[in-house]
Amino acid sequence: MITALYASLCALWIMKLSLNVIQLRRLHRVMLGDGGHADLQAAIRTQGNATEYIPIILILMIMLEWAGASWWLIHIAGIALLTGRIIHASALQQADGKRRVLGMKFTFYLIMALAALNIFYLIAGYFFAGN
Repeated sequence: MITALYASLCALWIMKLSLNVIQLRRLHRVMLGDGGHADLQAAIRTQGNATEYIPIILILMIMLEWAGASWWLIHIAGIALLTGRIIHASALQQADGKRRVLGMKFTFYLIMALAALNIFYLIAGYFFAGN
């Protein structure tokens, strides 16, 4: 299962983002919230944003994979997922609005494409499998 590779890589990415939050919490001695520290606030939102978008994309990817989509299509989706999330995270940390938008475009367009492909495979399967 190809999606398992990308789910694992995303899990490691989320762990990295989480460790960034922990490191900044220790540095600023903040147990809850951001304590008014902009760098901690950015790290918290970076982690939160990843945990908000990655799961739905992985669900759409695994459903597409189970529907019988080509292996290369799943890899393209996984590469786009990681690329978009890495661009977005690095842009948030550096307050780079243009790259942040680019990262979100990767994410939003990927969600739309995966949703459309899943609908296509569902309809195609219904008509061609005789269900």
